[in-house]
Amino acid sequence: MPRLIGHFLLLCCFLWAVHAVAKVPAILLAQIYHEDIPVQDYLVSEKLDGIRAIWDGQQLISRQGHPIHAPAWFTKDFPARVLDGELWIARGRFEQLSSTVRQSNPDDAAWRQVAYYVFELPEAEGDFSQRVQRIAEIARQVHSPYLKSLPQFRVSDRTTLKRTLDSIVAKRGEGLMLHRADAPYLTGRSRVLLKLKPQLDAEAKVIAYVPGKGKYQGKMGALLVETLDGIKFKLGTGFTDAERAHPPPIGSLVTYTYRDVTKNGKPKFASFLRVRPPE
Repeated sequence: MPRLIGHFLLLCCFLWAVHAVAKVPAILLAQIYHEDIPVQDYLVSEKLDGIRAIWDGQQLISRQGHPIHAPAWFTKDFPARVLDGELWIARGRFEQLSSTVRQSNPDDAAWRQVAYYVFELPEAEGDFSQRVQRIAEIARQVHSPYLKSLPQFRVSDRTTLKRTLDSIVAKRGEGLMLHRADAPYLTGRSRVLLKLKPQLDAEAKVIAYVPGKGKYQGKMGALLVETLDGIKFKLGTGFTDAERAHPPPIGSLVTYTYRDVTKNGKPKFASFLRVRPPE
């Protein structure tokens, strides 16, 4: 009987976990900026190198649906409605942010440096420019130093866009996001949201190791990875000797940089950047 009770409790925990992950709302994902778009039709914001988070009206959850253990005081003034945004500290401080957000027992001092920058209202009516105004109103109404509206602005032409990108990158920023101003709320990967960076990056899952040769004999030579679109390729550059000796675990997500893609969708000049922390 005790064994049956134990199995029952494990099953309940499993079903609860599945339910918790399954309730995460779908989100909008960006495509790559291309120069033939009419930039004046888009609202532009800085691309924050933070951690995407959904506020479901009660708690912060990751893009994969896992709870983010923020202190109660951090979210106590957040509204009882769904928000989409980015947890962020400052440019060049992603590792510090990641360490803070991953802790199941939140560090109050560390979290006081974090803010939640809202850039979307899931399921809200109106076009994006109207939703941006509503986000700004929400941020003003809650009076929380930890909830902010991500600034959005327009540019008149590609030259101005390029100057803006250069200015952001010179200050150690990551790049820009362009969201079509007249777009309704959408989910999935769409051309209404574009990212512009001096160097592109993406994520892929580690599915196997390729043994090293020569000076890498006995170590990892490359990772066999699979993108979210099902494209498989070998990722063999950008690793330190320590990372080759202790490569990212099978099943983990890694971020890689690249310049372009082939006609088959494989990234050109792909290079390992970092292991994406669990969310």
